[in-house]
Amino acid sequence: MALFHVARYSGPEAAGAEAEAEADGRARALLERLRCRARERQLQKQPPQQEPSETAQTAQAAGKRRRRPRRTRRRKSGGAPGSPHAPPSKRRKADNEDEDAGAESSEEAPAGNSVGAEAAGSPEGQGGPPPEEASGPPAHALVLGGFGRSKAPKVQPFLPAWLAEPSCVGKNVTEGLVSIEDIPEVHPDLQKRLRAQGISSYFPVQAAVIPALLESTAHGFLVSRGGYRPSDLCVSAPTGSGKTLAFVIPVVQALLRRAVCQVRALVVLPTKELAQQVSNVFSVYADATPLRVALLTGQKSLAKEQESLVQDTAHGFRCLADIVVATPGRLVDHVEQTPGFGLQHLRFLVIDEADRVIDSMHQSWLPRVLAAAFPREGTRGPFALLQRTQPRAVTAASVCCPQMPLQKLLFSATLTQNPEKLQQLGLYRPRLFSTGSAHGGPRDRAADGDGDGDGDSGGKYAFPAGLTHRYVPCSLRLKPLVVLHLILEMNLSRVLCFTNSRENSHRLFLLVQAFGGVRVAEFSSRYGPGSRKRILKRFQQGKIQLLISTDATARGIDVQGVQLVVNYDAPQYLRTYVHRVGRTARAGKSGQAFTLLLKERRFVRMLREGGVPGLERHDAPSELLQPLAPRYQEALSQLESAVREERKQKAA
Repeated sequence: MALFHVARYSGPEAAGAEAEAEADGRARALLERLRCRARERQLQKQPPQQEPSETAQTAQAAGKRRRRPRRTRRRKSGGAPGSPHAPPSKRRKADNEDEDAGAESSEEAPAGNSVGAEAAGSPEGQGGPPPEEASGPPAHALVLGGFGRSKAPKVQPFLPAWLAEPSCVGKNVTEGLVSIEDIPEVHPDLQKRLRAQGISSYFPVQAAVIPALLESTAHGFLVSRGGYRPSDLCVSAPTGSGKTLAFVIPVVQALLRRAVCQVRALVVLPTKELAQQVSNVFSVYADATPLRVALLTGQKSLAKEQESLVQDTAHGFRCLADIVVATPGRLVDHVEQTPGFGLQHLRFLVIDEADRVIDSMHQSWLPRVLAAAFPREGTRGPFALLQRTQPRAVTAASVCCPQMPLQKLLFSATLTQNPEKLQQLGLYRPRLFSTGSAHGGPRDRAADGDGDGDGDSGGKYAFPAGLTHRYVPCSLRLKPLVVLHLILEMNLSRVLCFTNSRENSHRLFLLVQAFGGVRVAEFSSRYGPGSRKRILKRFQQGKIQLLISTDATARGIDVQGVQLVVNYDAPQYLRTYVHRVGRTARAGKSGQAFTLLLKERRFVRMLREGGVPGLERHDAPSELLQPLAPRYQEALSQLESAVREERKQKAA
């Protein structure tokens, strides 16, 4: 409460000196009472040093009984109440209130000794300063509020031990390389195949994950070490760090000793193109072995894919695939509609790009896969003794009958750190392999959107060491011109450009095509799987200079020699940015990433909070863009006519 005083207007000379002195006395008494109340409130806020005396308690109780004086308003028609200019009725009412207030102050004065002593020794009681000085504001007024804005401490979430203390691996693939001979657990035939592919050393992630997986299969894939169920593995490492080979080599080696063809390994990926790429890697290392690989993505008809999975014989269905690479939706189709296709012998469940697949959990593909992998108690097959049952608590009775375990392997460059999301996967004693700065905290609980907010001082995600990050502020009208300037100025052979929508991708493709001088192609859902496969192959061969794409190629697609990634439309989430720019600077090579920004503040803050290293601003001066302006204007007019023609064809 702020102390205040009631200012009394001086009356006419006819009122006399007695009325003026009486008004000043009442004002001083009211001011003194307010000071007393302020002092009492300050004493109440301070911790008590000793027991309050009986007189202080009496004064406090009396202070609570006081009535708060009413603030009077000044009327235009008359003066303040109590002044000679006020109407007689208001003047009498105000005088009565002042007399009541004076009576209260005279009754309460003996109750507080300290207050009374101060009033007696004050200048007002000794006739010191004039009334004008006495009616001024006090020197030490009590200020109400005073709420200083302090930053609330961040609540640190409680993480399980395996998330809080991961097994750290190096994020720089050019450092800490491990020679193939230094991991003797890998089969000699696979080592020979690695050398034939030009691989002489393992990357840090591969050197850490491959021995851990081979250890769980040291006594064969049917029974894990000591008869106990092996731990599930989660791997979070930068893009281009060799995560695919980290699970291909152990899975192929573990299944080399199999005698009967059954589906032992299932690899689930979010996109068709990524599934095709992983299937090709498995085929390379399983080529000289009896193992067979099947691809289920919907690029072929369901009947064609069924022919590669099972064969109907006189003695029943015969399985034709040891390793199945599939997308979630197509996998569910075969589980429900393909006769003879079963997962009762499944040993490895690999989920690549795990954060994206977890986001698609609404499709309920994982419960259906687990239901197929663990049959019901009532169903008994010809091998009922070795039939797998639902996992139970580890006791002497539960481990007396060994059964083939199901081990889950999760891989991603942006693996979520949210225990609530990871709990949906039903991980068993999981173990996390992570780069030092990839383990950030719960930022993607907001998120992830992805919400996909996370991080510690090291940043949330890890980026390739050879990647350079730049952003270009520009207007909406000049964005296509800036893209053309970057490509023509740098004279690059492979450039990948990302947009946020299929429409933006198509219009930019038409504009660059009308501009000329650049070999350009479009990669989006406008084309079928076969056309996309051909476009991607031509881009890998260098026949296409600029590939304009939606986020369809942002996940895991490994295109050799991409020199520049351009974000034509800035991504909304940090996780999307990580996967887009991860198409370049792969396997220890260098690369550049440019992002065109209309409003740079929010995007730059998001990248810096996410730990993007060395973010730089790159300006495109108008003098450099001016020579391209005439051709650009002509291309814009051609784009307008092309869009108009497409609308007519669509309407027809």
